[in-house]
Amino acid sequence: MDYKDTLLMPQTDFPMRGNLPNKEPEIQKVWEEQGIYKQVQERTKDRPKFVLHDGPPYANGDIHMGHALNKILKDMIVRYKSMNGFNAPYVPGWDTHGLPIETALTKNKKVKRKEMSVADFRKLCEEYAWKQIKGQKEQFKRLGVRGDWENPYVTLKPEYEANQILVFGEMAKKGYIYKGLKPVYWSPSSESALAEAEIEYQDKRSPSIYVAFEVKDGKGVLNAGDKIVIWTTTPWTIPANLGIAVHPELEYSVVEVDGARYVAASALVEEVTKTLAFEDAQVVKTFKGKELDHAVAAHPLYGRDSLIMLGDHVTTDAGTGCVHTAPGHGEDDFIIGQHYGLDVLCPVDEKGNMTSEAPGFEGLFYDEANKSITENLQEKGALLKLEFITHSYPHDWRTKKPTIFRATAQWFASIKDFRSDLLEAVKETKWIPAWGETRLYNMVRDRGDWCISRQRAWGVPIPVFYAEDGEPIITDETIAHVSSLFREHGSNIWFEKEAAELLPEGFTHPGSPNGTFTKEQDIMDVWFDSGSSHQGVLEERDDLVRPADLYLEGSDQYRGWFNSSLSTAVAVTGKAPYKGILSHGFALDGNGRKMSKSLGNVVVPAKVMKQLGADILRLWVSSVDYQADVRVSDDILKQVAEVYRKIRNTFRFLHGNLADFDPAKDSVAHENLREVDQYILIKLNQLIDKVKTAYDNYEFASIYHSIHNFCAIELSSFYLDFAKDVVYIEHVDHKDRRAMQTVFYETLLALVKLTAPILPHTTDEIWKHLSFVSEKSVQLVDMPESKTIDNADQIEEKFDRFMKYRGDVLKALEEARNEKIIGKSSAASVTMYPTQETKALFESINEDLKQLFIVSDWKVAGSPDQAPEEALEYEAGKILVTPAEGTTCQRCRMVSKEVGQDVNHPELCPRCADIVNKYYPA
Repeated sequence: MDYKDTLLMPQTDFPMRGNLPNKEPEIQKVWEEQGIYKQVQERTKDRPKFVLHDGPPYANGDIHMGHALNKILKDMIVRYKSMNGFNAPYVPGWDTHGLPIETALTKNKKVKRKEMSVADFRKLCEEYAWKQIKGQKEQFKRLGVRGDWENPYVTLKPEYEANQILVFGEMAKKGYIYKGLKPVYWSPSSESALAEAEIEYQDKRSPSIYVAFEVKDGKGVLNAGDKIVIWTTTPWTIPANLGIAVHPELEYSVVEVDGARYVAASALVEEVTKTLAFEDAQVVKTFKGKELDHAVAAHPLYGRDSLIMLGDHVTTDAGTGCVHTAPGHGEDDFIIGQHYGLDVLCPVDEKGNMTSEAPGFEGLFYDEANKSITENLQEKGALLKLEFITHSYPHDWRTKKPTIFRATAQWFASIKDFRSDLLEAVKETKWIPAWGETRLYNMVRDRGDWCISRQRAWGVPIPVFYAEDGEPIITDETIAHVSSLFREHGSNIWFEKEAAELLPEGFTHPGSPNGTFTKEQDIMDVWFDSGSSHQGVLEERDDLVRPADLYLEGSDQYRGWFNSSLSTAVAVTGKAPYKGILSHGFALDGNGRKMSKSLGNVVVPAKVMKQLGADILRLWVSSVDYQADVRVSDDILKQVAEVYRKIRNTFRFLHGNLADFDPAKDSVAHENLREVDQYILIKLNQLIDKVKTAYDNYEFASIYHSIHNFCAIELSSFYLDFAKDVVYIEHVDHKDRRAMQTVFYETLLALVKLTAPILPHTTDEIWKHLSFVSEKSVQLVDMPESKTIDNADQIEEKFDRFMKYRGDVLKALEEARNEKIIGKSSAASVTMYPTQETKALFESINEDLKQLFIVSDWKVAGSPDQAPEEALEYEAGKILVTPAEGTTCQRCRMVSKEVGQDVNHPELCPRCADIVNKYYPA
């Protein structure tokens, strides 16, 4: 007889190798055929809603690791919520308007923009956007992200644009929208105004100049001819100078050098005189800044008046304490200029070229004008110092080129008018991590009014008409009409029709006696687009609700989508559009560097999925501290793949040993289980509670480590290890075998469900191999519930101590193996000389200790001081490992002196001979 045939070895067709790159697309195809998203929504339709509102990625290019991190985090949350008591719809979205698509067409596609109408160009932009959406959609689905992919929200859809118009109209109705001439961030490279969210800071080398303005009228404080010293790193703004600001409460000094008198803040005199290499400088007079109010200096280039003004924004952090003021080129300059009634002079056009309002420099690009202006100042004796500095400077986040402040007529949302409501909404939101609240609160507190107009073609038009007298027209009637037109035709109709055709039929206005109207040509900031999604998606769709439970995006969205969504929602509804904000960091390479093609360190999701599979990528996402920046590399992913193999093999082992188990008739009641079986279930129940709590708190790394540790420690290196001596060896219905199978069954089901949000492909694959489940997919069941076990605390305390002392025994066995005393532990005899505590513990355990230790012989002898010299000392006592005496049983592989006692089976121990005689008679 071949005794292998009498062993109850694992039987499973769940493969050891995942083969995920090939298997996952097949599984996803089944999901699509089944309509799994709709099935999940139908199953949970009567439950309370949990809405995670998708922040729209921009529809341009392939997805990167940041996209993968974001979408997988969202998917894990949504999948968990739908398995834990909620109806959790997920509507993916896309942001589609803006400069990148315009640029992609004009540069990469060689579209001749100026040879076609705006409407025709916009149609090409829309076609391009839809093509990008199609590609990104397939890549997101390949990640295993479940959602309403057949009906996503897209910011170019007519119904979305119609809602955006309503948001604009409601804000205008409340007086929050106005048109004004103000300095705004202006990108010459994009030829458009920018919002703060579209600015990034990079180092820039700039000229640093000190310039003398001669006093015309010193108000009795300064003499005519005294020189007020200013400092600037933007010489190109000198032609726009209309004044100089000083702080009313700062002390200023008149410094005499070689008969000339210079003025600077007293606190900066020493630094200024050193920088300007003044020798034998003498302070001849001091005074308070407020004494110079309305004094007049001469512009060093043009001789016109430059008014001395008082401003609290002046500091002594750098410069001279006398601030060059050009109201057309700076926010503080503009504000103080308005207070003093100065003009808003802006001699720079949309391309960044100097205009005729800067005589002598007309036509020069502003950066090139720096040199000419500096040379002119030198010729006029006004330049005191020129050097170059490298400093952090605002750049256009799309073109990566420097921006300027430039006064233009723009449409603004007046944040200051509802700032207190915004700050209150921030405080009412739950923030993860907690510092997010402070970050957004400070941004809202400090931000100026929001410039919402852009001088581009591809976007949602600002729905404003102008009467013949130039008065802007924004009424309930016009807004409702434009919104309905956009809902029916899309926003391109704005560029296809004349103003009169876009107005309600019979519309009249006192400012247009001849019935002639024009329309605004600017479009809205793309952040207004995406920031209106609470209206265009949450409010528009029946399957969603406003406010959403959660917005989840990268930490760059505090200044972006989190901010613009808050502004529009509070303006329209008085409340934040979200109950909670969860933010994540950026994906970096394995060395913590930003990924870039030039460095060759880009990890591409598509490549990872092709090599390892989406579930490995998802498991990586669950493993990292995503609230900070995260690292990813081939080596890191290989480590994650090892953890995946441990989890998969655990599934396989458990399933393989349940081939003959019918839970309906073979399950053993918990109270009838051995304590060691109950101990594993206690640990399982704790795992269930810990993992579900971690899901609730979005602590995915805790889930990753908890499940991995449970599989590796409690199961693989302990319970499943010694279980083989029971589930393989005993007869099919042996009580200990059925007891362990009961634990296997409950553990497998729980583990599959707990990991389903993270490993949807693998868990659905194993689910189809489970004969004891009726649902078609693990996605259609709920999370496991922990169960109460009598005397759980006492059992856990006992076996936790046992596991600690078991560690000592394993060390002793390993040492004996290293010394060549034994081979496998099953060939060992262990003699324990325990401490009193250890002895009491071992005596309290009813299970067969040699089976728990996987040794052939186990003896407890005297106290540690009675142990022979060769015994090794541990905390548990002294342990002696020797080769077991006897012969190896050819069935269970244990060594026993009793092998050969059965005449029918002389190669077996009595236990195995008894099983074979009863259940496998010849």
